[in-house]
Amino acid sequence: MIQFKLEGEFIPLIQLLKATGLVGTGGDAQAAVMDGLVKCNGEVEFRKRYKVRVGDIITFEQDKIEII
Repeated sequence: MIQFKLEGEFIPLIQLLKATGLVGTGGDAQAAVMDGLVKCNGEVEFRKRYKVRVGDIITFEQDKIEII
């Protein structure tokens, strides 16, 4: 599990995927979200601008990101 320390109130979902290195570009991140490959707290998330906050668990393929 990847632990991501949030600097501020939230981070948009596509920026989180890029910041953790799970995707190479913003376009890759957008495609992953639009294809339903990303889950937020166990639910498939289709919103690219979803505001990820402390305590959220993001799942992408076999990787999990814990927001701390």
